[in-house]
Amino acid sequence: MSRSDAPVFPPVPLSAEAAPFTPLVADSWRLGSSSDVDKQFSRCAAKLRALRADSSQLREQLNLLLDQLLSENYTSFLPFQDMCSLLKHVSCLVPLSQEHLVIKLCQLVHHLLNQLKVIMDERTLDVLLTYTTSALKVCSTWTHSDVLLALSTIVYGNGPQCHQHLRELLGEDGVLLQYSSPSQPNVELRRVALTCMANICLRIPGQAPLDDQYRSVSFRVFLKTLHSPKPPDTDELFYCMVIQAALKGLQCCLSGGKWKFVGEELGSALAALKRLMFQGTPGVNVEWPTVLYPAPLPQYEGLPAAKPAETPQSSEPPKDNKKRKSRGKEKKMSSEESRADDEEEVNCKTVPSLQKGGGREGGRGEGESLSKPSGPSLYPSWKRVSSDSEFSDPEGSAQSKLRLYNARIRQGALHCLLAVVKGLEKRTLYGYWSSFIPDSPIGGPPPLTLITIILKDPSPKVRACALQVLSAMLDGSRQFLAVAEDTASPRKSYTPFSFLLANAIRELHRALTLALLAETSHQTLTQVIKCLAHLVANAPYHRLRPGLLSPLWKQMRPYVRHRDVNVRVSVLTLYGALVTTQAPLPEIQLLLRQPEGNNSSTGSFTPQDSVLSWRQRDGESTPPTPVKPSQRSSQTHSPHVLRTPEEVDSAPPWLLQLCVALVTQPREDQSDSEGAGTEGGAALEPSPVRLEALQYKLPNTCLRMMCITVLLGLTYSENYLVKTAAVRALGVYILFPCLREDVMFVADTANTILAALDDRSPNVRAKAAWSLGNLTDALIVNMESVGVDFQEELSDMLLLKMLQAATRASADKDRVKSNAVRALGNLLHFLRQSQLTRSAFQRPLEDAVLALVKTVQSEATMKVRWNACYALGNAFRNPALPLDSAPWSGDAFSSLCHVVSSCKNFKVRIKSAAALAIPANRGCYGDSKRFSCVWRSLAKALENSEDTNDFFEYRYSDSLRHTLSHALLHLLSVSQSQDMPSLEASLAGEEGRNIKEHLIKYLRAEERGGEGAEEEKEAGGDSVTPQQRIRGLQQTLIKLKELEAEEEGREEEERSKEMVVNFLEDLLQTCKEP
Repeated sequence: MSRSDAPVFPPVPLSAEAAPFTPLVADSWRLGSSSDVDKQFSRCAAKLRALRADSSQLREQLNLLLDQLLSENYTSFLPFQDMCSLLKHVSCLVPLSQEHLVIKLCQLVHHLLNQLKVIMDERTLDVLLTYTTSALKVCSTWTHSDVLLALSTIVYGNGPQCHQHLRELLGEDGVLLQYSSPSQPNVELRRVALTCMANICLRIPGQAPLDDQYRSVSFRVFLKTLHSPKPPDTDELFYCMVIQAALKGLQCCLSGGKWKFVGEELGSALAALKRLMFQGTPGVNVEWPTVLYPAPLPQYEGLPAAKPAETPQSSEPPKDNKKRKSRGKEKKMSSEESRADDEEEVNCKTVPSLQKGGGREGGRGEGESLSKPSGPSLYPSWKRVSSDSEFSDPEGSAQSKLRLYNARIRQGALHCLLAVVKGLEKRTLYGYWSSFIPDSPIGGPPPLTLITIILKDPSPKVRACALQVLSAMLDGSRQFLAVAEDTASPRKSYTPFSFLLANAIRELHRALTLALLAETSHQTLTQVIKCLAHLVANAPYHRLRPGLLSPLWKQMRPYVRHRDVNVRVSVLTLYGALVTTQAPLPEIQLLLRQPEGNNSSTGSFTPQDSVLSWRQRDGESTPPTPVKPSQRSSQTHSPHVLRTPEEVDSAPPWLLQLCVALVTQPREDQSDSEGAGTEGGAALEPSPVRLEALQYKLPNTCLRMMCITVLLGLTYSENYLVKTAAVRALGVYILFPCLREDVMFVADTANTILAALDDRSPNVRAKAAWSLGNLTDALIVNMESVGVDFQEELSDMLLLKMLQAATRASADKDRVKSNAVRALGNLLHFLRQSQLTRSAFQRPLEDAVLALVKTVQSEATMKVRWNACYALGNAFRNPALPLDSAPWSGDAFSSLCHVVSSCKNFKVRIKSAAALAIPANRGCYGDSKRFSCVWRSLAKALENSEDTNDFFEYRYSDSLRHTLSHALLHLLSVSQSQDMPSLEASLAGEEGRNIKEHLIKYLRAEERGGEGAEEEKEAGGDSVTPQQRIRGLQQTLIKLKELEAEEEGREEEERSKEMVVNFLEDLLQTCKEP
């Protein structure tokens, strides 16, 4: 070859970031671009299509052409239709008797379908399925591995379309069941069969799920595989591949639609997943259970718990651990994020720097669950490597590969656990919390939980998966964690359940804080901060001893300058959760008022400090300097600038200044993790300005107008994350008194939110609905504080658009619907008589009420139905609504009557009962027939108020009885003479004695000790003393005595009235007795 024939390569600068050198295959450069490969494929494909079954040299030609097609890597060439036609034609040419050709055809099918993602039509799918299933019956066993590999590619995501062959594959004696059985001696066949079953169960988004019959069969096979021990004389690596395939299949089953566990399937699956979460972890040598059983949740605090009383732990690590702390020498981990999957798991030679208490052990010893360490060290035992030579020999390479496979198993088990958590009802999941989340403070041996993985696992991907599972468990757990409390002194006789939950929250704080210090992977660090945000958003800090949030607040301050954009955004999300905690806690208010540099003397340090000042140019000094106008730092002013006390007090909180700077000022440079190819929407930081319910004044007028202008503009960003955050921020701003009374700002915000409600992103629509709910809340506040003037200034057309948009949104996803119905209730309450009588409002008004009725009666989540009942009650507060004559009013009352007596969720029943007690006069209830229906429904609901076996509902039973009793007395207070016969029929018999018993308790205030007591004012509509209730009953008695019956039916009504009066007099006398 002459010098002129040699290829010319562009010069490549030598740098650490340069791609590694890869030698070219001989003569491969001569082939030129991928178009040459495509042309070669087209030539081979044309020759194949020209072949006929009766050709004399068919076998030789097929063998040659198949070899040529298998020898290349293809990119894109023939259309999918031509590809399908080719595969069908070749399958007709290769007889099942020619097993070598069968193998090559199966390899070609796998090669093309897997590499080019060919979408097959139904005919091609059926032809290839028939061919491969026939091959499994006819061909020798040695061919079945390749046949099953092709079959796994064919059925990938096509499970529902394979219905004609499913019985043959997954029936009682199906071939896949035979090969996937734990008794199958050929491990490779077993692995490929499990992969086939997993691909059959895989559900493509928008596709119908696999039939439950075959999904259940596959689930049991996968679960049995996970519980089966490794066969003797089986290679460890091959067995790991079998477990990986079973985990993949289990995840596909759980993610392929709604799943119901039968019997002990849930406990068995959780036990297997927990064991595999620690697969290959050195030092873990415990006897794993085959089934996990839910821990019984106590119904009352008085029941003794299984654990002895324990002293509540401090949020700080114990003193004896401080002796083991070591600053260590910081080591860089910049390559950890850029490695491929294999390299990331195999090459764990670099040990992260562990600063002040930030070891992977989390400050603990190994305990009884882990074998004893060889000596005191902050590094996990499996992360210490003596020398690089351990990986140079074949044995070391095999061990490295085994560590990689074990890490993949741990990751797959956590993915399955995440699918279980997302698909399981929260109340069912709570029983298994103690198996995955520690609920005891430091002192005893550490259990093996998700925290163990987060703090100790050497793989950043596995740690990130564990954090995702923990975040999913914490998300939506506010109702469960609301029981936690440790403000009182612990009882010495037993440990209350509330105290155990408080311990769990403190343990999570401690562990996640240590993970925050020790984590070096940016992706995993983002998950740590997100997990902390879920914890902060759901934990009841007002019931816990102070001191948990201040250290976290100060520790997060340096991370707002982190080089990774995802870390910075998650930090803002966490700060948003912190400032919204119980709106907000005094502890948070104090932190907001502190100057930004106030934590410089705390001595806190994170391993990431070396990269925090990423905005500064190389060679600049590290001490902070005042920010120049042309440069932007995450600090709006230097902490070294001296300020007078008056300036400090009058300055806006540093967090607000930070958010304004992040939104309005351009970035100086992009970080390496963001890349240079980002779109213009990412030139500014995302703006999750979640400053809800803060007690402080907004900035001065100029800065306030700038914030508003910027936010209104950001709602039209093409980046949905920016749009979501901006729309939510407007929903926060509308609650500030200085803005909510500004009609122009209300109108601008409303128009912006209405545009966002039509966005294609469900996240944007959900935040827009939430902001619309807040805006309509502000309308009600203005109506009560400002008065009619504000109502008259607001445009009628804008109100009509809001009503119609909220009605449409009530048919959206549940997370949009829950706030849409809240907005409907506020709007129906806000509308004036002049608007309701206009013809333009008649149809939208009816549609809005019917949307609420439909939501109340639907199978939506309980939160949505709860909000819909509340919205109907809110609408009933508007005296201008024609409840007595409107055709839709009957449906509204009927829906509330139905759920108050039949809904399983007590909070929904409480809200429906409260709504039925809101109409202020008798005319709103319609005729005597409707009034009687409302009374009977409330009486029936009171009789059945204890009929539940669910502790999470039972704890609201006192609040339900309170609300129902209040509603019944309200109906008595507005009743008229025509209602007396129906009231007599109810109060005269056994039902009347039951009602009387509950009314006595209500009037004496004996039924307010339940969990729902804090909602008394909202749920029951009143928060009055027993003396006031007695006076109200006396006034009702006086009113009933003065009632005069109508001429028609006078005697019957008088007789009934006398009975009702006697009932109330007897009730009043009983309540006055000591």
